[in-house]
Amino acid sequence: MAEPGRAAPGDLRPTPLHRGLRLPLALVSGLAMGLGTAPFEIWPVALLGLVGAFWLFLRAPGGILAVGTGWFVGLGYFGLSMGWIVEPFLVDMATTGWMAPFGLLGLAGGLSLFWALAFWGASHARRWPLAALVLCWAAAELARAYVLTGFPWGLVGYLLLPTSAIQWASFIGPHGMTLATLALCAGAAGALRDLRWRDLLSIKPVQSEGGFIAYGLGAVLFLGGLWLTPPEQDLNDRPVIRLIQPNAAQHEKWDPDMVPIFFERQVNFTAARAAPGQPRPSLILWPETSVPVLLDNAGPTLAAISDAAKGIPVALGIQRYDPGQGYFNTLAYLDPLGAVSQTYDKHHLVPFGEYMPAAALFKRWNIAGLAARADGGYSAGPGPALLDLGPLGKALPLICYEAVFPQDVHRAPARPDLLLQITNDAWFGEWSGPYQHLAQARMRAIEQGLPMVRVANTGVSAVIDGAGRITAHLPLGVAGFLDAALPAPARVTFYSRTGDLPALLLLMLLAIGLIRAERQISD
Repeated sequence: MAEPGRAAPGDLRPTPLHRGLRLPLALVSGLAMGLGTAPFEIWPVALLGLVGAFWLFLRAPGGILAVGTGWFVGLGYFGLSMGWIVEPFLVDMATTGWMAPFGLLGLAGGLSLFWALAFWGASHARRWPLAALVLCWAAAELARAYVLTGFPWGLVGYLLLPTSAIQWASFIGPHGMTLATLALCAGAAGALRDLRWRDLLSIKPVQSEGGFIAYGLGAVLFLGGLWLTPPEQDLNDRPVIRLIQPNAAQHEKWDPDMVPIFFERQVNFTAARAAPGQPRPSLILWPETSVPVLLDNAGPTLAAISDAAKGIPVALGIQRYDPGQGYFNTLAYLDPLGAVSQTYDKHHLVPFGEYMPAAALFKRWNIAGLAARADGGYSAGPGPALLDLGPLGKALPLICYEAVFPQDVHRAPARPDLLLQITNDAWFGEWSGPYQHLAQARMRAIEQGLPMVRVANTGVSAVIDGAGRITAHLPLGVAGFLDAALPAPARVTFYSRTGDLPALLLLMLLAIGLIRAERQISD
């Protein structure tokens, strides 16, 4: 048996770090990673934090020590990046305000369990612990996207969104990006594994095996990303879409005194003339739940919208009720004559926000107020569908939360011509949440090589091209409208054809190879 504080025989890990430093440093590493998310997007600091997480893992030889290290890294990352989760609780401060800190701790701590499990699994590797952590961590992020309806918000691979390397998402997808990002930082951590502080200014890290991996993979990611980046498009003569942003704060959105003000604001934006020399819009887009009546009773309301549009089709967010199935969060399409010719019902609902698991149990504790309907919220629609927008082509509608899931976009019944997101980001407040939601919309555009048009109640409403570039936008917290040209589809990407299956198969093959290699060492 190894002496306390020393690695076991045959284990290539360095001497463990003092336990009084390990967990605080793990938290700091996670916080540094969080600075790579929007609105900060300080990606070099985020990568340094990720390198630090691998470095700390090497100094946590035991399973329980590795679990604690992984959990505290996750707590720092999710606690900072998902601080916006307190905002929905504060809308009705008297009823749910007390839950805000528990919501943040519960979400950050719960998601951190995925990372803790990854660190625990990797701690069993003796010869290649860093490689084991790369695979376990990537697998944990993949699981996070699917388990319990999934929540792939802020995947590790998104840290490279401000860089050219993110264009690889069009080929390897978000989980491939996570695997590549982890491998890059693991190589850097391996180069620093046995070095002393004075060695950091020498070329020793570069000459090490980990150094070659980090520099080689970095060159492939960043230089290859430049090569994969589609050229900017000439948007002249492209059709125009009008984005309507009413800027209705969530605590005022359903206030009886404010409802007519917000509605009239949107009608006026709809009726506004195009700027001199600019073409009329081919489509007018309103945000999620922007119409303050149920679709079944909305005849006069929709007629007013259609009159304001003057023959231009309108896609808008509205709620509808089916006596046999309940309430739905719906996107309705008004044709040039003002008739509702197409509808889409949101199918991927927000747990505890749009529906309540075990609603009766939570209602006893007055927690059901978080749901759109106290007795269970919305009903789920049948799944992804396409809308026919005439000359604009076929659109894949995404309502709010659905744009977070790359697998939902991949499940479209056919390849669309554009992605169309309506959302109410007023729930996220005015700090990080709306910007992170926008960042994930950019990821979906890159992955699919398709333009994304998104309209948000309080912002950020934007048009995004197939390379993830924002070509036009309305800032957060501004009421107004924007006439913006619709980019053409950029490319049919490899990821759009395959989805997450190649990443899953690659992880499985690498894991099998690593396990066999570890067993040979043990034998």
